[in-house]
Order: sequence, then C-alpha cells, then structure tokens
Amino acid sequence: MSHLGRPGASNGTSVPTTPAAKADAPAPPGPPDTPTELTKRRDDLAQRVAEMQWDLGGLFYEMAIRDQIRLPVLVERAARMQEADAELGEIERMIHSDQTGSAGNCTNCGALYSRGAGYCWRCGQPIVEQVHSAAVTDR
Repeated sequence: MSHLGRPGASNGTSVPTTPAAKADAPAPPGPPDTPTELTKRRDDLAQRVAEMQWDLGGLFYEMAIRDQIRLPVLVERAARMQEADAELGEIERMIHSDQTGSAGNCTNCGALYSRGAGYCWRCGQPIVEQVHSAAVTDR
C-alpha cells in the first residue's frame, strides 16, 4: 500500500499491518528540564500522534478491503494512540499555562503532571493527598 503525502514517509512506503509492529510505542522520555525541551517534546508527540492516526486509518482500510477486520488489533493500536494523545494534551496544558515545567511525577505511574492537576492523566491516581473530613474535625 503506497502512502503519498504520509507524514514523515516517502513515496512507496507502506503501513505495518501486523500487531507485532511496535514502532509507535517507544519508552516515555524523562521529565523535561527547560521550556525548550518541553516544546520539543510536544512537537515530537504531535508528530507521533499524527503518524499513529495515519497508520490506524491505513490499517483499517487494508483490513476493510480484504474483509478481514480484526477489532482487537484496531483497539490495541487506538489505545496506544489515545495514551500518546493524552500525554500530548497534558504537555500542551503545561505550556499554555505559562509554566516552565512540570510540578512533578505521579507516584503511581511516573507520568508528568502540571501544577493544578488533580488527577494523573495516565492512570487516574489523585495527585493531591486526600484527607478525610473526620481527620480535619478531630483537632
């Protein structure tokens, strides 16, 4: 399958159609130290999400024309794309809120979070320690 105009690809390249192709799931990088690194990470993630979306569409198209749609493969690829898109959203939130970096890392999964975040974007773990009302009134 040829993809003319595919982001980051030359003419005549094809989309991997096997679930074993793990090229779009690199290990997440460590926390950025400067606004420039944060911006570069956002740009890299935006490119990666665009390529993942292109690949997912191509994969579905190839399956559809062969009448061989494998939903588990599509769902797995979509889940990876959703995770990268969620990270991209969090980084964009940090940039747009005029912050120079993250407020820290999630204690549960290690994902970056920005100041003001109540829950981790990746695992849903509360960022702020929650205190029960009984502990406050017992003073």
